[in-house]
Amino acid sequence: MPRVEPRTSDRCRLIVVGGHTRSIGKTALVCELIRALPEAGWVAGKITQYGHGVCAAKGRGCACAPDEHTRALDWESDACSGTDSSRFLEAGARRSFWLRTKQGYLAEGLPLLRDALAKARAGADEGLNVIVESNSLLQLVKPALYVTVLDQLREDFKESARRMLDRADVLVFRRRREDRPAEPRWPPLPQGLARGKLCVVEGPGDPLPEPLIERVRAVLAARPAVRL
Repeated sequence: MPRVEPRTSDRCRLIVVGGHTRSIGKTALVCELIRALPEAGWVAGKITQYGHGVCAAKGRGCACAPDEHTRALDWESDACSGTDSSRFLEAGARRSFWLRTKQGYLAEGLPLLRDALAKARAGADEGLNVIVESNSLLQLVKPALYVTVLDQLREDFKESARRMLDRADVLVFRRRREDRPAEPRWPPLPQGLARGKLCVVEGPGDPLPEPLIERVRAVLAARPAVRL
């Protein structure tokens, strides 16, 4: 029997933005892309995995058992609340969500994301344009574009981010190469990492690099191909 292809509306154009540590401008980059391409009607979101002792439902310490309160998803309704998901709305996203799971429970959280996007997709025939701040989502989904942010002056380099580096399509260096310290702050990275990838530099206050905007435009012009 011939294979029945899923409807285009069951798929999305998914862009994932990650980075090697906290507070290096991942959320800012998502907001910049939303502002640069408002015609996309973005559904934007952030995925957070909490460690031991932090409840995914509450986002803070909790006495729940390891297999309780493992996942939660909320739609943001206030563009002025100061949360990362509210910043996405303020930047112009049509809708914004925050998915939280306990560490190691991301797969259990994926149905929540799938259901939420199905509701956001209602009435759309061409598929959603979705941008998500996350590294961990790459464990389960192959996005249309994976952008990773790198700050050469920040020493911390999460092992989870290192494992995903070779899957990056775009490397965004947050500081200019000439500002690199004499003694590298990072452990050695794989040789040839940048080969075949778009590499751009965006220092403090710089405009969003045009090659990155054009790469995202190309994704938006293509048929939606990602199923969550």
